[in-house]
Amino acid sequence: MFKKSVLWLHKWLGLVVGLIIFVVSVTGCIYVFFDDIKTIIYPERYMIQEKSSNTQAKPLSELIEIANAALPKQEKVTRVDLYLAKDRTWVFRANKTDKDKILYSNYMVYYKRVFVDPYNGKVQFVENTKTEFFHVVLQLHQTLLLGKSLGKMIVAISTIIFMVLTISGLILWWPKKWKRKMVKKAVWVDFSVRWKRLVYDLHNVLGFQTFIFALIIAFTGLIFAFLGLKKSTAEFFNQMSDVEKSSELIAQKKSVKLNPNQLLNESLLFAMKENPNADMMSVRLRDPDEQKDIQVRLDKGKTGIFKWYYFDQNTGELANVKSNENQGFGDDLVSMNYDLHTGGVLGYPTKILAFIVSFICASLPITGAIVWWNKRPKKKKKKPIGKKLVKN
Repeated sequence: MFKKSVLWLHKWLGLVVGLIIFVVSVTGCIYVFFDDIKTIIYPERYMIQEKSSNTQAKPLSELIEIANAALPKQEKVTRVDLYLAKDRTWVFRANKTDKDKILYSNYMVYYKRVFVDPYNGKVQFVENTKTEFFHVVLQLHQTLLLGKSLGKMIVAISTIIFMVLTISGLILWWPKKWKRKMVKKAVWVDFSVRWKRLVYDLHNVLGFQTFIFALIIAFTGLIFAFLGLKKSTAEFFNQMSDVEKSSELIAQKKSVKLNPNQLLNESLLFAMKENPNADMMSVRLRDPDEQKDIQVRLDKGKTGIFKWYYFDQNTGELANVKSNENQGFGDDLVSMNYDLHTGGVLGYPTKILAFIVSFICASLPITGAIVWWNKRPKKKKKKPIGKKLVKN
């Protein structure tokens, strides 16, 4: 009786959110390797095309003016992503959204990326990121192109249902008797059986084999969607730390004070001097009443290994430094959330694993729908009523 109830729940929840799970999983597959292949498919954007005699990058404020000049007047740079490698361009983002709008075309007012050679100031490419393929794929993954207010919530709810489906699927998979033959059928696909049985086995076995990894990907996706979940996850796992560490910003010991009138340029030079081997840095152009911050990604492809510098814009003082080294275990996990979600936590092996798991997750709604279709009660054909023989 219990398994019948679980089966009913599993079936109807799967039919309700199956299409959404398919779309989110497929787009996740496509986006997994974007950071690795973007320099290959877009070399004219991300790679410097003409070597300059200058070895020192121009001041950031000057480069921002150059990038703004390449944009329409109403569009302004809001963030800069820069790479310390000498063969990489710096990326100047101009982005504006309207959170109240529903459809992506209305929600994303504009999004441009200006690729600039930082050593000679040459604009190599201006990208309309709003319509760029991989960015559209990302938005489809995150919001189904329905805007942040609606689409993000639909994806989040569907992800919760997917986790319920994953757990209920494990209950249905669980063998009645743990005999060798039964266990073998439960964990391995027999390709010699008929196609209907094969589809059933693919749904069950692949669902079981990816059970843990699918839950990790789903849960880390929910952390992006719900700030409260992110905070509570960090607090819960911080309690498991051997040494109590504060998740608050920790002031750097040595006193640093820069010229507040040149804070944009000097703060970047300071961060580059402190982290000469860093992979990339991000600078967000904040309002005057906010702290100036520089995010440093120390290892390529890993957001969980970082430093984050905060400067007072009025005094030029280094107010705080946040780092993965001065966090509790829970804050470390939350910092690695993107890496866990996309498989970048251990490099290519886990990225390949994330790709395979996402691909299998995309197949589950399809195989599940086929299983449901095959098990529908068939209508009985009415037998034709024969004519009675009349005796003479």
